[in-house]
Amino acid sequence: MPNNPVPNKTDETQTEAVEQTPVHVDHLIANGELAAENTWCVSYDADALPEQRPAFVPLALWQANQEDAELAPLLTSDTELTAELGKQLGNAPAIAIDFPAFTDGRGYSIARLLRERYGYSGEVRAVGDVLVDQLEYMRRCGFTAMALRDDQHPEDALRALSFFSVRYQPDVEERQALFERRLADNK
Repeated sequence: MPNNPVPNKTDETQTEAVEQTPVHVDHLIANGELAAENTWCVSYDADALPEQRPAFVPLALWQANQEDAELAPLLTSDTELTAELGKQLGNAPAIAIDFPAFTDGRGYSIARLLRERYGYSGEVRAVGDVLVDQLEYMRRCGFTAMALRDDQHPEDALRALSFFSVRYQPDVEERQALFERRLADNK
């Protein structure tokens, strides 16, 4: 029978402390380019404001501290965007959407709703488990900034953003499908 150590209470507390520490990502793609600097940190702590500023904080914490211009909302992938919340988010300096796993696509829908239904025009940033493979799709859904996971290379990310020269379907940037654009050009 293998000897499986059981984590003690100290290990659990240390893990929680690590998760509560604001996260600063080294590689940020903003507006299709590698950002020279990432000033924003991401705090997942729902109970206390981070000392580092500017910071993305959980939605409820941001709502309670909207007067602080150095705070912006961090939306989880299960956030329900109501008309009231959409209007409230219109005042945010930026919005971060968390991808807890690269397989969780709900953040794409949140970004698209923010842009198309609620008319948000500020920065929408993808944070969390963000891979190079997702960047073009994120941009098409309305993300303007993507904080890459630590093991992702920014050079690969920039190349990935230029893989597609033609888009067949409409998106938040191009409202017409390719066939509609071609029909309009032939008239």
